[in-house]
Formats: sequence, structure tokens, C-alpha cells
Amino acid sequence: MNVLKIAAFSDGDTGGNPAGVVIADQLPAEAEMQRIAAEVGFSETAFAAPVESGWRVRYFAPETEVPFCGHATIALGAALARQYGNGVFNLRLNQADITVEGRQEGNTLMAALQSPPTHSSAAPAALVDAGLALFGYSRTDLDPRIPPARIHGGADHLLLCLDSREALAAMTYTLDEGRDFMRRENLVTITLAHAEAPQRFHTRNPFASGGVYEDPATGAATAALAGYLRDIGWPHNGQIDVVQGEDMGMRSLLHANIPPETGSSIRVSGTVRFMA
Repeated sequence: MNVLKIAAFSDGDTGGNPAGVVIADQLPAEAEMQRIAAEVGFSETAFAAPVESGWRVRYFAPETEVPFCGHATIALGAALARQYGNGVFNLRLNQADITVEGRQEGNTLMAALQSPPTHSSAAPAALVDAGLALFGYSRTDLDPRIPPARIHGGADHLLLCLDSREALAAMTYTLDEGRDFMRRENLVTITLAHAEAPQRFHTRNPFASGGVYEDPATGAATAALAGYLRDIGWPHNGQIDVVQGEDMGMRSLLHANIPPETGSSIRVSGTVRFMA
């Protein structure tokens, strides 16, 4: 089975988050998709097969299936555009129907997804304290302008916004403890963020629930973050840029457009590079 290896949200010819992409006449058996994802070893592999309304898509991390993966969707959009031409492709996920647009302009490949609906809620104090303890942070490390929250843009995340870039860079945790915590709390990732400016954020995304220490670019979490910023009235002016992966040496660039309607889909876009 041909597995394309594509880095989504790249910084030109470098960076981005590698994803596996399998485009097949029909989806393999679930156990086979899990085996392939584990063998590929990237944080997610997207599997797509044609259906009447577009494409049936499922996402697998090395250790588990996830309901939605932004960077693998971006990678899939680029792969579909390369194979079928520029366009907007309908995707049927396990829990939502979304679209991804893929296009090639010269030597540049770009893609943009429309996330599932977004929603958020204040994080309970016990959840916040446990999340901070996982990384060795305290409440004094938090940015009081952006309270901790459970955020959703196709998958559930805990958001902890830190008041300094230095605190974000110092992130460390134990994978096994992170896995236990995220699975117990039904979190796909934890989003650690720092607001450099109202429209520019730096983020890190531990993904222990899927057996991955950290993702260098996370489109689903960026959609969820953008939706939450809208919920709390943050001065985003309709868009934010997110820099992720710098502390991993894999700088990635994500852009989110934020419409005003509460709960509406977020458009997350970036460039793509095919890997050898």
C-alpha cells in the first residue's frame, strides 16, 4: 500500500508536521490502518477512500484512532490536489463532515481546512492543577488574560496559556504520565500557548494520548484555540498566526481565519512539502 509522506504547515522548504496519507479505493480494515500508522510512526496517518459525497476519512496515531487531525487533513488536501487538480474536497469523518481545499501554484502547495464546529468551557480547577503539575508549572506561570479551558475544534484539548515564551520553551513531562492523564481526562492533546501579540501565538502540543511526545504543528488544536479566543472576546481581528515546533527544531506556521459567529467552523491554512 502506497503511503505518501507529507509535512503540513511547513516553513518554506523546512519544518512542518509529517503525516502519512493513504488514498485507496476503499478503506483498509481498522486493524490494518492501525498497523500501518504504527509502522509509519508519524503522529497521524490519514486514510481516505472515495464515497458518493466526496471522501471517507479516518485518522490513526501510532497507538490509537483520533476523531480529527488538522495537519493530516492539510496533507491529504495537498495530496488530493496533486492527484486530481486544485479544488475543494468534501470529507466525511467519524463525527463530522468538513472540507479541505488543496491547490498548487507553481512549486508551492497549499491547503486550507474548515474545521468541525468549535466550542469551549472553563477548565475545572482540579484539571488545571493536574495539567500544570504534569509539566512542573504553577498558576503563577499562567497568562491571566486567557483562562485555562477545555477547547474543541473536532477534538478535545486542554488549553494552558503561559505568560512567558521562556516558560513555553521549558516544557517537559514524562510520556507515560502524560498518556495516563490525557486518556483519563479524554483529551487528545494539551495545548500550551503564549501570546506574543493579539494576533500572533506560539504553541506546543504534547500528544501523549497517541503515544507522541509532541507535535510540531497541530491544526485541530489551532482551530480549537481560535474558536476559544472568539468565545472570550480576544482582540483577534478575525485571524491569528501560530508558530509551533520551534523548540523541536521543526518550525511550523499555521494561519487561522475566525468568523464572528459563535461555534462556527475555523479555516486553518498553511503550506505543504512532500517528503522523500
